[in-house]
Amino acid sequence: MSGGRGKQAHHRVRTATLVVVTFVVLLAAGAGWLWLRLNGNISTFDADGLSKNRPGAGVAGQNVLVIGSDSRSGGNKDLGGGEGDVGRSDTAFLLHVYRDREHAVAVSIPRDTLVDIPPCRLPDGSWTSGRTRAMFNSAFSVGESAKGNPACTQNTVEKLTGLRVDHTVVVDFEGFSAMTSAVGGVPVCVPKDVYQGDLNPHRGSRGRLLFPKGQQNVSGQQALDYVRVRHGIGDGSDIGRIQRQQAFVAGMVKKVREQGFNPATLLPLADAATKSLTVDPGLGSADKLLSFAMSLKGIDLHNIKFITVPWRYEGDRVDIVQPGADALWASLKADRTIDGKDAGGKGPGGKRQPGPTAPASPAAPEQVSGEGVSVSVANGTRVSGLAARAAAELEKHGFAVSDTGNAEVRDAGITVIEFGPGRAAEARTVARLFPGAYVHGVAANGITVTVGRDFAAAGGGTSAAPEPSAPAPSAAGPGTLSADVAATARSADDDPCANLSYG
Repeated sequence: MSGGRGKQAHHRVRTATLVVVTFVVLLAAGAGWLWLRLNGNISTFDADGLSKNRPGAGVAGQNVLVIGSDSRSGGNKDLGGGEGDVGRSDTAFLLHVYRDREHAVAVSIPRDTLVDIPPCRLPDGSWTSGRTRAMFNSAFSVGESAKGNPACTQNTVEKLTGLRVDHTVVVDFEGFSAMTSAVGGVPVCVPKDVYQGDLNPHRGSRGRLLFPKGQQNVSGQQALDYVRVRHGIGDGSDIGRIQRQQAFVAGMVKKVREQGFNPATLLPLADAATKSLTVDPGLGSADKLLSFAMSLKGIDLHNIKFITVPWRYEGDRVDIVQPGADALWASLKADRTIDGKDAGGKGPGGKRQPGPTAPASPAAPEQVSGEGVSVSVANGTRVSGLAARAAAELEKHGFAVSDTGNAEVRDAGITVIEFGPGRAAEARTVARLFPGAYVHGVAANGITVTVGRDFAAAGGGTSAAPEPSAPAPSAAGPGTLSADVAATARSADDDPCANLSYG
């Protein structure tokens, strides 16, 4: 529903802004009562609802899921939330903060996207059965509670992307309205006059003018109306609304940055933000939010990007497009920016450290030495001979291959390298032979390489007929995004009137 999109915009702002706000307020005010006040504002959701079969923790950047809730419970009922007291989410985006803390990208997931929803925990403690080809926004409503089900949405995003979500943040209408007012409004661009009937096409009349054509500053209820309106602007699609919401969030981030570290402005913003936040326990205190704020404050506006997951219409719903989406998730797993740069981070002394996967221009094979490193190999595809080919490549560079075989599930698009405690450095060495692989830690000991179709596309193994459902590898190479992703991305410093509607 349109309210959820408003939340998304709010949430985006909030995630990038709230942390900076908290940082500034705590330093500027430095008062214990303020610290306690912010702590008292923050609500957390029950992490018991998170899946027991989550992706392993990676060694790259952080992933923060931002969800907008449009429940009409509490103060939201006067601001145009959804009907009844059930928490609903119509917008969400996954914010990836790169390991170098100099880049970030927010990936919008359309509300009507058809996805697989894994088993989710109900309020009474029982678990649902998994669902296939369900609307993405329905995950948040599992259990029909006023606060929604952020854990279920997080489980769904982890299943969809293969990425571990480090933190989840939920924001409501009331908080969004207060935040936009606290910063003195946000600049927006409207291509034509917009009326009440455009916001609610069922009202039966045009109603009063909400937005005159042109650039203007909006806050409070007016800001909510702007991020929710769909029918009166552009092509009337929800995809177009997502692009305008991205522009709104970008504008809010820019506005906060331009105002600088001004306690008079940031105190009410921090207060409004924390009051409307529901977060996972990992962000459930002012201390934790401060730490997160410190990690984001150095990102330049131009390096904060907004994109939408590759999609296409499927009737009146949205389908994820492959192999484009897999390439996007692989890029985030590898900590590559959307224009293909390695953002693996810097170590002590400012020296760049190797990322979790091979850089864009991998080292020559003869530079890789696997002496003393034992690896097991599994074929994650239906391409015959792939595990043997990978094993031979590893042995050629001095690795000891302890075992080869077939993976239990054989539809892997991207090669996955898993490592046990204390084996991260060795796993990164292995990854130099598998550019684009996803490297992450697991509880089990040892190192396992599960080769995917990307390795086959690069020449590994003997081709065999793939399963009909298997997507073809990207023409640009495994794990490589098409050039138009970077070309059409919005930056936080872009003109607010640019690229406002799909179609």
